[in-house]
Amino acid sequence: MKKKTVIAITSAVSFAIVAAGLVHSNIVPELNKTSVVCGRLPKQFDGFVVAQVSDLHNTEFGDGNGRVISLLTEASPDIIVITGDLIDSRRTDVEKALGFVNQVVKIAPCYYVTGNHESRIESYPELKKGLDTAGVTVLDGKFAEIEKDGAKITLAGIDDPNFKAKSEPQKFAEIADDSLKNMSLSQEDFVILLAHRPEIFDVYAKHNVDFVFSGHAHGGQFRLPIVGGLYVPNQGLFPEYDSGIYVSGDTQMMVSRGLGNSIMPVRINNRPEVVAVEFKAK
Repeated sequence: MKKKTVIAITSAVSFAIVAAGLVHSNIVPELNKTSVVCGRLPKQFDGFVVAQVSDLHNTEFGDGNGRVISLLTEASPDIIVITGDLIDSRRTDVEKALGFVNQVVKIAPCYYVTGNHESRIESYPELKKGLDTAGVTVLDGKFAEIEKDGAKITLAGIDDPNFKAKSEPQKFAEIADDSLKNMSLSQEDFVILLAHRPEIFDVYAKHNVDFVFSGHAHGGQFRLPIVGGLYVPNQGLFPEYDSGIYVSGDTQMMVSRGLGNSIMPVRINNRPEVVAVEFKAK
């Protein structure tokens, strides 16, 4: 075989492998399980599992989002949290979003907070009504108590700050701070917060919050070995909060890489994910 032919075949095979990897990293979501130890967690909640769906952006993984539903079922969660951008403001499909959540609520009780894309659409009231009808608890500056064997934890949630400060990110921290103050969260209870934006982690940490579920960052969209995410809105290049667990004082935050895409339609080295966090008491 001639050298040029060998080079051509090798190049074609290499390209096919890279292309297949790129496709796989965009259309095949994965389940990422982790456990966290929390000092204030009541012992009755030891082993409590929370599955997180974030930034779906109206994307569909399999018929009726069957792949995502399968991952959530596999996680066997006690509750499911949706941390914003369930829809995409550029290709909004409320019916598709509600079709997904009507399947999710069959797996476990479901809680939801808005993302920046919900803040941009006129049909958000329709989406919210559909979520309520489906049995999803919408935590828009509210909190709910979850009881187990005589103990309880608090699950709180805030709306995306863009509802009040359209495209004024300098105000986001102040708005989130006010939202948390207005909830008057108990200083005694273990508190889990749902908040779409990870870049204002310092605001969450200064309140009585033990754990935060967040999204928005899409894992930095393109992930580089060792370095991590390349770019995140409102954080810029090489963002501080793009994926995984972060700690500030007594507060921990999980940032999901999310499932869908928006402006940038392609992920690199960054598979869509469903997160499952198991809480462990000290």
